[in-house]
Amino acid sequence: MDIHELTRGLNVDNQSKIVLVVSDGLGGLPLRPGGKTELETARTPNMDALAERGVSGLMFPVLPGITPGSGPGHLGLFGYDPLKYTIGRGVLEALGIDFDLGPKDVAIRGNFCTVDETLAITDRRAGRIPTEKCVELVKKLRAVRIDGVELFVEPVRDYRFVLVLRGEGLEGDVDDTDPQRVGAKPLAPKARTPGSRRTAEIAAEFVRQAREILKNEHPANMLTLRGFARKPPIPTMKEVYGLKAAAVAVYPMYRGLARLVGMTMLPPMATVEDQVAALKKNWDEFDFFFFHYKYTDSTAAMKPAVLIVTGDHSTPSKLKSHSWHPVPVVLAADTCRTDEVKQFGESHCLRGGLGQFEARYLLTLALAHAERLQKFGA
Repeated sequence: MDIHELTRGLNVDNQSKIVLVVSDGLGGLPLRPGGKTELETARTPNMDALAERGVSGLMFPVLPGITPGSGPGHLGLFGYDPLKYTIGRGVLEALGIDFDLGPKDVAIRGNFCTVDETLAITDRRAGRIPTEKCVELVKKLRAVRIDGVELFVEPVRDYRFVLVLRGEGLEGDVDDTDPQRVGAKPLAPKARTPGSRRTAEIAAEFVRQAREILKNEHPANMLTLRGFARKPPIPTMKEVYGLKAAAVAVYPMYRGLARLVGMTMLPPMATVEDQVAALKKNWDEFDFFFFHYKYTDSTAAMKPAVLIVTGDHSTPSKLKSHSWHPVPVVLAADTCRTDEVKQFGESHCLRGGLGQFEARYLLTLALAHAERLQKFGA
């Protein structure tokens, strides 16, 4: 029996509210042995107060030693085993802009980039062009035509766009064309399975035509394709946890993750004040709120039965990238068995009552503290 089979039979709807606040890349490392992490150096009076009245711990987004992307990191937070449900970046980007993705569509994340006269990449993100420029270039790319397949090209944000292929005989097992380093040429799309050969051929023809369209542009005179994928079957949070869930998130990928598990998307907001206002406005309509934000300590909520603050992965400035280090988490509820932690930081959470655990168990802890789970067994 997996965790979803278990919770389906234990759900109780008692009208309680759960708020999950996710601060992107929250965990860090001290720059020197014995020093403080970024979080421990920051002034976080609200988070410290929450830690004092709640229970804290450290959480592995996937497994010990595994460095997660934001997709697996969030799936774990939503109560899904990220090893069981692998989601391609193209799908997340498409869902994040509310594209109506069909079950046979292949979605691909595109990046505009800059290449020199030899086609070697000089800037993988084309100088981070503004979204307005991205929209302009996407309109030009819609001139691409390939027999036997319908193409959809949609802007996302800055240098990012989505390409969706719709037709028969398409699968998503195709390697990225981004070589992941400056100085290398974009790679050819390569099928990993026989069923994906047609997808790879279509992607190669798209890139060829796109190069002709973009060659006189600057700085975005080329593109790379990443995250080829079809939308996988995945149960909703309502089905497996009995939660009517809503998302308050700005960035398309996080909105895509929320849509994937059946959350209702609240309109994008520009400021944290707007996000909190949206939470208040929709408070009576939902049981669970996913609140994605960069600056956790200034975030406030109503009076939920359970309030959780954590991150989707660690991003130590010392490493300048995602890392495998566990992420600090605090859970506050009237049903907490409080611990001795009085500050919200990695070294403090290491001594917390939650201990160290996998992220996929966070939601069952939240449901239990909200008294939304019945007793298991006789």
